[in-house]
Parts: sequence; structure tokens; C-alpha cells
Amino acid sequence: MKISKAGMVLFALLCATLSGIAINNTWDDGKPYSNLKVLPKNISTKSLSHIMIDEFDDGLGVSCNFCHASDDHSQKLNYASDAKPEKTIARSMMQMTLLINKKYFQVNNPLIGDSVMVVTCATCHKGQPRPDAAAF
Repeated sequence: MKISKAGMVLFALLCATLSGIAINNTWDDGKPYSNLKVLPKNISTKSLSHIMIDEFDDGLGVSCNFCHASDDHSQKLNYASDAKPEKTIARSMMQMTLLINKKYFQVNNPLIGDSVMVVTCATCHKGQPRPDAAAF
């Protein structure tokens, strides 16, 4: 059986993708996630990506550098750093949405990014970094 070059490339890409998925709970540098205060310490890469991209990026219309500071010596983001006040605010907002969902919507064991959440970032932010105060 002869395998085409395109088939070999596709197979290699599939293997690389699966290897990346298998590496769980680490950033690109291979170190485990650190400084997680609201999100579970054992969060999977897939769940964390969903929260950061689907919840924050889409819900607030912001990118990573809105909350995460860059290292002093490079443009690479330091995800563990608490240098930006927006990160502390984001943690407070996550705790608030968890409380609202648990207290007022009887969501048992609510988790940020969970599909059972009634109130999410987008509920108030509607794709904007700061909610429109006139809407309240």
C-alpha cells in the first residue's frame, strides 16, 4: 500500500495535535499552571482555554493582555503575574457569577465556563470590556 505525501503530512499533524492535547495542565513552557485562585488548580488545558477564549475573549471582547501582564524583558505574557488590576477584578467577577448562579438559580457546584451557568460574563458585559452602566 502506497501512502501519499499529503496523507503522511496529515498523519503527522494529527499526531502532533494529539500529543499537545495529552500534555494537560501546563502552559507552552511545560510548567504547571500556577496562581489559580478561583479556577480549579487541576483544570484541564481544554477547560482553561474554553474559559479564557469563550468566556472572557468573547464575553468581554478582550484579548489575553487585557488581564495578563507581559514579562519585563520580553513581550511574552506572564500568566501567573498579578501585576494588572484587571486580573484581580476578573477573579472577583468570577466569584460573583458563581455566587449568583448558586444562590439565585440553584446551580449546584457552579463552575466558570460550565454550560449550566445562567449568569455569565456576557450577561452584563455583552462583548464589551466594561458593562454599560445605563443598562442597569
